[in-house]
Amino acid sequence: MAIVLNLDVMLARRKMRARELARAVGLTEQNISVLRSGRARGVRFSTLEAICRELGCQPGDLLEYRPDLPGPEETGDLPD
Repeated sequence: MAIVLNLDVMLARRKMRARELARAVGLTEQNISVLRSGRARGVRFSTLEAICRELGCQPGDLLEYRPDLPGPEETGDLPD
């Protein structure tokens, strides 16, 4: 997918662990892992808002558009 979530970058800048963020925003560590790895197929605005609030950032600090990245339909990673 051409949309990339740079959550690892923001966590590193804030010197925060994924576990801390998960607790602060009310998500499981597994859900944070899915977001960090790029396996998420979407993110709710309420989740994005909570992450931005905790990290003190804007959505644009987390989201990036990279048109050269293949989408799941091009890599065969479509769900069954």
